[in-house]
Amino acid sequence: MSLNNSQYDALMRSYNQKQLKHKHEQDEHIRIAYEKIPRLQEIDEEIASLSLKKARVLLMSSSEPDFDLSASISALSEERTALLQIHGFPADYLERKYDCPLCKDTGYIENQKCSCFKKAAVDLLYTQSNIREILKAENFQNFSFEYYPQNVVNPATGLNALETAQDAVNKSWDFIEQFSEHPCGLFFYGDTGVGKTFLSHCIAKELIDRSYFVLYFSAFDFFNLLAKNTFQRDHTASDMTEYISSCDLLIIDDLGTELTNSFVSSQLFFCINDRITNRKSTIISTNLTMEDFLATYSERIFSRISSNYTMLKLIGNDIRIQKKLLGGK
Repeated sequence: MSLNNSQYDALMRSYNQKQLKHKHEQDEHIRIAYEKIPRLQEIDEEIASLSLKKARVLLMSSSEPDFDLSASISALSEERTALLQIHGFPADYLERKYDCPLCKDTGYIENQKCSCFKKAAVDLLYTQSNIREILKAENFQNFSFEYYPQNVVNPATGLNALETAQDAVNKSWDFIEQFSEHPCGLFFYGDTGVGKTFLSHCIAKELIDRSYFVLYFSAFDFFNLLAKNTFQRDHTASDMTEYISSCDLLIIDDLGTELTNSFVSSQLFFCINDRITNRKSTIISTNLTMEDFLATYSERIFSRISSNYTMLKLIGNDIRIQKKLLGGK
């Protein structure tokens, strides 16, 4: 997966800012050191002139005797270091510092992305996902099957709540592992508090950690953003709308909690259809039953979802209530 142009430009701007910051810091160190130790400026000027002097000798354009350039520069460098330390400065006070010494804050090492670039990319993707803090707690490492009872059974499948959750997790991992080769959709539905949103967050974290661009919205925020872009021509909303179309994974959570009208239905169909056409993956979760979903939205929306998404129903008791009864554990 590669970053889109605006994301890449944002990262490169941050690298440019780092370089400029450290250049200013170095310039200020040089000014302070020169002011306190005038000999340092003379040393730097002598080092600069030595290379030119050596070039003239090699080109036979000077009558000056040949000399060992490296030895001469080394001697002056040792004098500079000694002067700095005598006057209470660190030996490397005049050297430019870098956030990443490997790539010297360029993001690249011999045309290959530095490890710091990859880390910065993931960090940016977390920030833009809208769920950075949530994913610290809601991830597969913290997912537990203990809240899914075996005495609650789905009559349509014959599977109990625990087996249903295990199947959903397995299919979620299939979705993750096949993400780049087989983009598709997941549709989580079921009663309130059975883990639909939590499982969506688990998937989001795994994909962001693999450098995919994931965007999360509650249904209310999603349609509010689209309304701002359509009716108010909001610039921020316009930028985010472009991300909705281009992101690797779009998550729309709690569909059905928004105020449904013709605008919402048309925008939802357009988004679903656009992402299917462009082979972009989407996760939708809802508390609505399939009957209520069909009644709330158009038949063509239901048809597009049911024929292109993996439908996963979670059953059981409200996990949030269970946790409260256990003292928040």
